[in-house]
Amino acid sequence: MMDSPPGVADLLGVLAYAELTAFLRFAEDATRHAPSLTDRAALGGLAAAEYAHFQLLRDRIASLGVDPEEAMAPFAGPLDEWHAQTAPGDWLETLMKAYVGTGIALDFYREAATRVDDETRDLVEEVLADEGRSQFAVERVSMAIKEDPRQSGRLALWARRLVGEALSQGQHVALARPELATLLVSEGDDITRMFARLTEAHGRRMAALGLPSRP
Repeated sequence: MMDSPPGVADLLGVLAYAELTAFLRFAEDATRHAPSLTDRAALGGLAAAEYAHFQLLRDRIASLGVDPEEAMAPFAGPLDEWHAQTAPGDWLETLMKAYVGTGIALDFYREAATRVDDETRDLVEEVLADEGRSQFAVERVSMAIKEDPRQSGRLALWARRLVGEALSQGQHVALARPELATLLVSEGDDITRMFARLTEAHGRRMAALGLPSRP
């Protein structure tokens, strides 16, 4: 392996698998839930961007002398479980998952990227680029709530479930991979404070929708 900080292969591995599964889920949800061809095409475009990000991460992992599949393998179970627990039932739930669920997951990876080498950090920031996902979701969800205010209660509840499951799985991953955990917290910090920052960022996303982040 090329010289790189401990935990980098884990960070790139979990992020690569996250991008791969995001591509697959977006493509599936576009076919299953998108109400129009325009929406299907838009979500398909987001899926294509996720796959391009996966390819960049896969190539970077290989350049470190690590097998990409081996780097991703430890994270397949937790991420697959999160997706299984948060399968959207309709179009609005799909949009909320893309915005809220994916958003807090990417915040998790962004925390770790602050403590890696410059080349890795630049790559992580590139693959964490929003690619229009937030605007796409916020516009459509906000319009749906305006047309039917009764949607706000169930979508707020769905968002809380998404975040609860994401934080739970994130904690399991951090505890299971000590070197990755060292990237998530610095001296004088701890996992609790890090999760508090993630929760604050989630609150800002919910505010953009005009929805409460807490009961």
